[in-house]
Amino acid sequence: MDVDVVSWLSLAIRWLHLITGIAWIGSSFYFIWLDNSLKKPTSREDLDMGVGGELWAVHGGGFYHKKKYQVAPDHMPDDLHWFKWEAYFTWISGFMLLAVIYYYGASLFLIDPAKMALLPWQAIGISLAFMVGGWIFYDLLCKSRIGENNKLFGLIWFMALTLAAYGLSQIFTDRAAYIHVGVIIGTVMAANVFMVIIPNQKKTVASLLKGEEADPSLGIKAKQRSLHNNYMTLPVLLIMVSNHYPILFGHDYGWLILAGLGIAACLIRHFFNLKHKGEINYLYPAAGVAAFIAVMLMASYSGKVVTGAAEDIAVTDIRIMINRHCVACHSDVPTHEAFAEAPLGVMFDKMDEVIRYRTKIIEQAVKSDIMPLGNETTMTEDDRIKLGMWLSQQ
Repeated sequence: MDVDVVSWLSLAIRWLHLITGIAWIGSSFYFIWLDNSLKKPTSREDLDMGVGGELWAVHGGGFYHKKKYQVAPDHMPDDLHWFKWEAYFTWISGFMLLAVIYYYGASLFLIDPAKMALLPWQAIGISLAFMVGGWIFYDLLCKSRIGENNKLFGLIWFMALTLAAYGLSQIFTDRAAYIHVGVIIGTVMAANVFMVIIPNQKKTVASLLKGEEADPSLGIKAKQRSLHNNYMTLPVLLIMVSNHYPILFGHDYGWLILAGLGIAACLIRHFFNLKHKGEINYLYPAAGVAAFIAVMLMASYSGKVVTGAAEDIAVTDIRIMINRHCVACHSDVPTHEAFAEAPLGVMFDKMDEVIRYRTKIIEQAVKSDIMPLGNETTMTEDDRIKLGMWLSQQ
């Protein structure tokens, strides 16, 4: 019995990452909605107890009455639920997935020799440096005077992430560069929970247990980090699914495309945050959709010529090219050590199969250079253009 342990491990971790991510993002969206939807309490008793807002809701056949204290209640309840494990396990499973795919398979998925001839340990070190460095920069920015101005903070953090995306695109494979921007954002989001939000809540609880008045600044700082996480959620979700779309990361200006989609995501997220407060401004989603369309048009353009006269290109030359660069993985019986079966079931043993997938081949091996993985077979630019010209006329 031949068990592909790495593939099954990757599946299990990816599944866990998806489940915990849904739980974390769902609770994040819910609490931001709840916080923005609270109304001033009408009861004198609630006001005297320090309740800052309340909300009635109905769900699943039941009625719920939620209250939020301006700082904290006058005593600790016996049973207090902490929302933290969703964030922790999302990051842990994400890092495990990064290790299984991009660290274990560094030569295929992480390193691009045409950009930077790195050894696996060097590439992994750079990956970790970006991860840790991103958090340090973000945290220092939050604690600086800039952190007191949300708009200025957002602009500088966006520019920093865009610069990181560009830098990563000059070091790693295009797919890995995108994923690492997501790694930076995801690390910052999880660290916000682990390093700021939960510790501040624990300090508040400790003050209450001692009979002391809680420091209101602790809640303000935690709320700020929670709000930052809220705006970073949609971009990081996009990056999570980006590996399925080479039209994004495979473009020569993939880093700029990611920046544009990040703007669109934040505009749409801002619309919903305002809407929860009762402020409806359709200029934000309109601008978000316009930004998405602009990015789509930009991404659809490639400077590489994939059309032209292909009469002089013999099918035998294309067959030789496919055999040299593709069938080690994409075959009924792969010979590449990393694959026990053809990725996604795509096989190029017959020319009919090559023609069937011509659009995908053009996207991944002509307009971009994400295939072959890590360009192990050193496919040249002339080969890519030649292949594109032939496929475009089939």
